[in-house]
Amino acid sequence: MSAVAPLPDDVVERIGAVLGDTDDGLTGSEIAKLLARCDLPDPGPITKRDRITHALLDEQRRTGSGVPVVRFIHTAMAPARWVGSADRFADRRDALNGVLAFAGLTLQANGRLANRRTATTLSEAAQRSRRLRDALTARRGHAEVFRYCNAELLADDCFNAVFEAVKGLAQRIRDMSGLDADGAKLIDAAFGVQQPVIVFNALRTETELNEQRGLANIMKGVFGAVRNPQAHTPKLLWHISEDDALDLLGTISLLHRRLDTAVVPGRLAGS
Repeated sequence: MSAVAPLPDDVVERIGAVLGDTDDGLTGSEIAKLLARCDLPDPGPITKRDRITHALLDEQRRTGSGVPVVRFIHTAMAPARWVGSADRFADRRDALNGVLAFAGLTLQANGRLANRRTATTLSEAAQRSRRLRDALTARRGHAEVFRYCNAELLADDCFNAVFEAVKGLAQRIRDMSGLDADGAKLIDAAFGVQQPVIVFNALRTETELNEQRGLANIMKGVFGAVRNPQAHTPKLLWHISEDDALDLLGTISLLHRRLDTAVVPGRLAGS
């Protein structure tokens, strides 16, 4: 697991309180199994919340790293463990996100942590990035962007919103072109001016050719800037701000609008 800075002690204490809640938290036997699975020493017969807190704080201090805390959360909040208890999972996740915000982290629906803007007040901690969806709506984001970035995804984090939007753009190009490629290879095959499968204009003048090349280059730039780093870099190390996410989603919306009026000559000829 990649390097993770130690989480503040008060954040770790609240994590222990959330997961070790007396009424609806992890049971004592569950805590024992999770600590063993994460190779964390078990502090012994104390309250459930203190048992988790002491185990996490002791290992974090010993290693000088937040990795033990991250590993424990990932293990405890793995969705497969909560099958049949979706409401409990959602409640526990919401409670964790309220405190993780102060460490600049958010727990996603897939049970994995991602970066978010660090909260400094309780109101900031409670605020969800649903505002990202609202802001994109105000910018008249394209329907295809929302199709791949559903409300739950946009409410989770900027990282996945942009990543899924770029994947959605690639899928639309594949659907239109009939090609089975990805990234720059897909763009070159679909929009190359020598034998384009999809065209944005008549390609008769130098200006029209430049437009075809320019839009293709924008697509390749988006793929290179977003999909490549996200495919090879852990989420905790690849941060994207809400402002940057909105700009990228706006660019992807622009490309979808151009695809709305693009033509697939082969299909026209065959119709």
